[in-house]
Amino acid sequence: MPLKMRKNRSPKAPAACPLLECMSLIGGAWTPSIIWHLRGGPRRFSELRADIPLVSAKVLTGRLKDMQEQGTVRRRVVPSSPPSVEYSLTAAGERLVPAIEAIAAVGEELKAKKRKVVDEKDRRTEARHFR
Repeated sequence: MPLKMRKNRSPKAPAACPLLECMSLIGGAWTPSIIWHLRGGPRRFSELRADIPLVSAKVLTGRLKDMQEQGTVRRRVVPSSPPSVEYSLTAAGERLVPAIEAIAAVGEELKAKKRKVVDEKDRRTEARHFR
């Protein structure tokens, strides 16, 4: 006998879902890390590469261009010799910082919980081993 379908008690989602809109901005590869490092102020490309060592130059360039097109990152050419470029968060990008910080806080909680489970498992294994 199939289970009865329950009524969804969540508020009805708007036609253009705001959650999907927001996730399209922060859901790209390396985007949360870029926002994280730009929240402290403008950074040059080489500084971002040093901040996020696992990202390749090609991917970082692509993500910064995408974020610039989406309106979350501003690119400014600094008139210097040699010329340099700085990236910073726009007002829209800065509005995403609390969301990134909240996600990071949940991630820290999950890591701590996982460590606790692994530590308990290790203790049980050690207790059995030394009997």
